[in-house]
Amino acid sequence: MNTAPIILLVEDNDGDAFLVQRAFLKAQVPHLLQVVKDGEQAVAYLSGAGPYADRSRFPLPVFVLLDLKLPRKSGFEVLEWVRQQPAIRRVPVIVLTSSNHSEDVNRAYDSGANSYLVKAADPAAVVELTRAIDQYWMNLNRGPELDRGPRFNQGFSRINTDQTQPVTTREDDP
Repeated sequence: MNTAPIILLVEDNDGDAFLVQRAFLKAQVPHLLQVVKDGEQAVAYLSGAGPYADRSRFPLPVFVLLDLKLPRKSGFEVLEWVRQQPAIRRVPVIVLTSSNHSEDVNRAYDSGANSYLVKAADPAAVVELTRAIDQYWMNLNRGPELDRGPRFNQGFSRINTDQTQPVTTREDDP
């Protein structure tokens, strides 16, 4: 059974989320990108609550791409919450934000961020950033062991843009 890793993108700006999704497609990154739009949805997804309770459909991600300026719960609050949860505190969190302020960078690392990346506005630069993220976090980096639960996708080839329905391509799909 071939399974694709899940990456959780926490991004409230539809334009930025679209750029990242498009970059994943253009860079041919073979991972399922699950998108949530605010900090509370991120906590619900990561804790397996509400619409994300079925871990066979919504497994833990291999890493989180986290914006800082989010509604309902900031990226800093999400990051601090993740680091306090024994079951998921080792999930790598990559801050992907438009802020280049040293105060935000320092606070993110102090809160447990594994990396801090500033969003690029140029689509080609976003594709290159996506390739670099994939190369480092999925190929070079040795991640911690996590209990991810069962995988649900085989032969992944599309990115999910719906917050509650995973998108997969199975060999038996038409």
